[in-house]
Amino acid sequence: MESQEKPRVAFFSFTCCEGCQLMVLSCEKELPEILKHIKIVNFREAMTEKSDDYDIAFVEGSISRRDEIRKIKKIRKQAKVVVALGACSSTGGLNCLKNRYQMEEVKEAVYGKKAAAHYKLIDTIPARPIDDVVEVDYYLHGCPISKKEFLSFLTALLMGKNPDIVNHPVCVDCKMAGNICVFEKGGHCLGPVSRGGCDAICVTYGTWCWGCRGPVDNPNIDSHRETLERYGLTAEAVISRFALYGQCRQGKKC
Repeated sequence: MESQEKPRVAFFSFTCCEGCQLMVLSCEKELPEILKHIKIVNFREAMTEKSDDYDIAFVEGSISRRDEIRKIKKIRKQAKVVVALGACSSTGGLNCLKNRYQMEEVKEAVYGKKAAAHYKLIDTIPARPIDDVVEVDYYLHGCPISKKEFLSFLTALLMGKNPDIVNHPVCVDCKMAGNICVFEKGGHCLGPVSRGGCDAICVTYGTWCWGCRGPVDNPNIDSHRETLERYGLTAEAVISRFALYGQCRQGKKC
């Protein structure tokens, strides 16, 4: 930022669990130093004051209601920099699972048949990442985001540098962590095609990569699908695994 004044920073929530904002708040040791360089003017998780005057907008959550379309357009109009914070805003995240169904089915599952008379009043549309509605300047991936990556990103942004966005597969992080490959243990994993930068935390703690950070640029998905099938997954299971976090990007346009 060129201004000598502190950049004014705002955090916004759309359809999400707000876990990524909690990750920001978990920077309790770093926040005092951070606040020397920025002025936070909107952060529902941390303060009651609000302002519509901000330079940088961190946006968490996917767009799943019509009124959210209006709100995200207003944010884009005000902010000099818009950052998609986490999987829901970057790729649509888990919220896009509902896109497999008709919206009337979703309403019935959530609110029950007795509420059918009021379905028209319930504002819900297929979930989508925020860049389906507005232009996004930067993406911080993950479910939730990496605290280390957030701090590195913010530091670069405040220094006027172009933040480095990780574009290597999770497999790289896994090898650096010294993990045994999930496939070698008889399991299945989306690490070969998923964006790293997470230190392979899921594999390190005994599960596998779910692909929450989205695919690396130009991933060889077809090759990975063949690999999964070679290790015993059915085509339906493969599709299901890719769809957990990637329904919006893999499926039809919302």
